[in-house]
Amino acid sequence: MRRILANLALVLVSLGLSVGAAEIVAGWLERGDAGPDAGSRHLDAIARAPGVERAWFAEDPPPLPNRKPWPPEWDQLVRRVEISRQIEGSRRADMFKAWNAVLVGDPCAHRYLRFAPGRLFVYDPPDGVPYPAYRYLPDATTPIGLVTNAFGFRGPPVQAERRPNTLRIVFVGASTTVESHHFPFSPPEHVAHWLQRWARARAPGLEIEVLNAGRESINSTDIAAVVRNEVAPLRPDLVVYYEGANQFHLQSLVPGMPPFEAPPVPPPQPPPDLLERAAYSLALARRLQAWRDARSVPGDGREWPKASPELVWPAGLDRARPDLDRPDLPVKLPRILHDLDDIDRSVRAAGGELAIASFKWLVHEGLVLDPVRHRGMLQHLNDGYGPFAYRDLAELAAFQNRVLALHARRRDLEFLDVAGAMPSDPALFIDGVHNTPAGLRLRAWILVQQLVPLIEARLASRAWPKTAHAPVAFPPFAARVLEFACRP
Repeated sequence: MRRILANLALVLVSLGLSVGAAEIVAGWLERGDAGPDAGSRHLDAIARAPGVERAWFAEDPPPLPNRKPWPPEWDQLVRRVEISRQIEGSRRADMFKAWNAVLVGDPCAHRYLRFAPGRLFVYDPPDGVPYPAYRYLPDATTPIGLVTNAFGFRGPPVQAERRPNTLRIVFVGASTTVESHHFPFSPPEHVAHWLQRWARARAPGLEIEVLNAGRESINSTDIAAVVRNEVAPLRPDLVVYYEGANQFHLQSLVPGMPPFEAPPVPPPQPPPDLLERAAYSLALARRLQAWRDARSVPGDGREWPKASPELVWPAGLDRARPDLDRPDLPVKLPRILHDLDDIDRSVRAAGGELAIASFKWLVHEGLVLDPVRHRGMLQHLNDGYGPFAYRDLAELAAFQNRVLALHARRRDLEFLDVAGAMPSDPALFIDGVHNTPAGLRLRAWILVQQLVPLIEARLASRAWPKTAHAPVAFPPFAARVLEFACRP
């Protein structure tokens, strides 16, 4: 018996060492695929602004001082979602959002929220409109990884009152601004760190605050409400708009094709298996999961065969220099431009200015991806945007950025060409628009190179920092619990 136990112990130790070694190798491969080196290999192609040091790229922002344990009952909320088997998309994170009470109405009549497990946080919007759809809970750390400040924004604490000799920059947008909740940092946090490094070297005494008011799944109308009710009261000097996916619907260019509709809520999903749970923390599990799931992806990484419809552009539209007042511009651009004007008015009334960034899509005709590592990208471009061809997605993405640039020019706004500088390297992307941690680090680096000349110009003209600010009157924000029971 002693020999059997000894042999069993030897087997277990050997197995543990083998798994440990495999985890080290998987982590090394993952860092090589999408780690910092995936971004740093592109640094030579990106011109640095004066005073920015290349060595800063490897630096991380400081740890968030407002990260704290979450209430134990929040783990039970996540468990209730998993038991309900309605776990697609951001269902788990949705439990830690304060939903707009006007939008929610009767939750049992809402096509999406009726599947919540009988409990939601809600808030009452100050203007009584259903935008934005939700806010993050303030001063919270969630089981998903999100850390918010007193404003309900992702990131470190920032006091509401403006301090002397300080710039305040606020980023607005959707999921590509807030980024995945479990990622250690979002682009604005990297921007804040590097701009403060630059200020210490080139503008001693200047403090630069950077806030992240982004949140996933919202559109330009939501963002306009965020700016009006949440950002403008903070008296920002600069607001940066980065979004270009959530209204990117090509259906209007296909005669007879119905308008875009949100996909139906999928049927209940099986609870996450052991491999899915382990993938949250183990690189080896993520590698095995990707290998397993890649079997459901057809082909060799090329664009999937599809019967792509022919796009019919509006008659008389000059695609190179379009008339921005045309009501038939594709991909919801008339609505987006209207909302950008709304945002501009709110920001100007608060004493600040708006900058519009071009939006990066990784898609082009002939794009070939790794069917294992880039499974999510293949599904996003071929399932999520089927039946449209890569060439059509790329053409519309370029057209959208052209319109944004022309709109910025006619409104005398700053235009930050992020898309023009961001490499089309699949190692930097999770899907067609969302970045890996290495990719969002590089995107933040690009933003810094384009923001520094703007800041220098405003400092030279003495427009910044402002010597006096109107009092900050941030509206109170209180979430309440709404409990309900919907009949099947």
